[in-house]
Amino acid sequence: MHVLMLSDVYFPRINGVSTSIETFRRDLGDLDINVSLIAPEYSTADKTPATWRVPSRKVLFDPEDRLMHWDHLMRTVKQAGNSNVDMVHIQTPFLAHYAGIRAGRSFGVPMVATYHTHFEEYIHHYLPLLPRSALRLLARRLARNQCNDLDAVVVPSEAMRQTLSDYGVTAPLHILPTGIPIDHFSNGNGRLFRERHAIAPDRPLALYVGRIAHEKNIGFLIEAAEQIRHQRPDFLLMIAGEGPALASLRRSVEKLRLDDNVRFVGYLDRETELPDCYAAADVFVFSSKTETQGLVLLEAMAAGIPVYAFAAMGTRDIVEPCRGAVVAPQESVAFAAGLTELLADPKRLSDLSVQAREFANMWSAPERARQLAELYRSLVD
Repeated sequence: MHVLMLSDVYFPRINGVSTSIETFRRDLGDLDINVSLIAPEYSTADKTPATWRVPSRKVLFDPEDRLMHWDHLMRTVKQAGNSNVDMVHIQTPFLAHYAGIRAGRSFGVPMVATYHTHFEEYIHHYLPLLPRSALRLLARRLARNQCNDLDAVVVPSEAMRQTLSDYGVTAPLHILPTGIPIDHFSNGNGRLFRERHAIAPDRPLALYVGRIAHEKNIGFLIEAAEQIRHQRPDFLLMIAGEGPALASLRRSVEKLRLDDNVRFVGYLDRETELPDCYAAADVFVFSSKTETQGLVLLEAMAAGIPVYAFAAMGTRDIVEPCRGAVVAPQESVAFAAGLTELLADPKRLSDLSVQAREFANMWSAPERARQLAELYRSLVD
């Protein structure tokens, strides 16, 4: 089977969509499903096998992303479609969506999309001058219209399935989270990472990994760190990632005089540095309220790191079973108190570590790819 996949974002742009695409592509190949991906060109150095790169320009309100040139995009779709496409899979709701719809109709093949992002909760951060209520209505209408053009929609969590149903989406909705490469994250060297970053072996370390964006609510974690340091002066919050909120968060840390308690380490290579970073932590912290899944939570759990996080939207499916995870309060003082208590209990951390590894094994990438392959084949047959 040949699947034509389209996305407005892909590596070297780092986010959950890029990670999901790459994770599924890797394992679908073992199931006799050939995936050709159409994605933006970020630079002439972008070279990825089976990827068609489309010339693109920077987006004014979000310079990390790219807007593909429409004429080039449609020519690329036509070229890629010469290889007997059996299915179109759309990954993002921008130009890739409309090009994917045209491709599916032109080739006469089924069309599926993965709904990765809860745009209703994100869009006001990037269009702050427009009324939030109007943006919510726009996001809901766009999602409904786009999804109802499709033969099926993949959602990563029950919360996202319910959200789209509430919007009025009538296309079949399939809950299929992105899997994780368990082995890749289970063998990190935490001791080496601590040595490299001059962190004492016994220093309590809470870790956040992800995009440094306003909707991730990282400022909440910094507020909690300010509370914790009064009881644990040696407490360290490590923030790994890059994004548009980085400068303002650095200013917050400086204003609160938290330079000794909060450390930004930037983007870490997923293949080499990131597994070691996870392994170095005592607990993984997460306070986003808008995630459709929360892959980083599962990556941390695969490394045996307990999770202390909000149970909100897609993270509920990971946190609420309380297998290697603790549901964190959504108020900063209570959050800080709970995290301080958890870090002071080595036995509980050890038990949670074992549970985390066991739970993460249920989310293995090959099994999720098998389920996606079954969906593809059910739509083609």
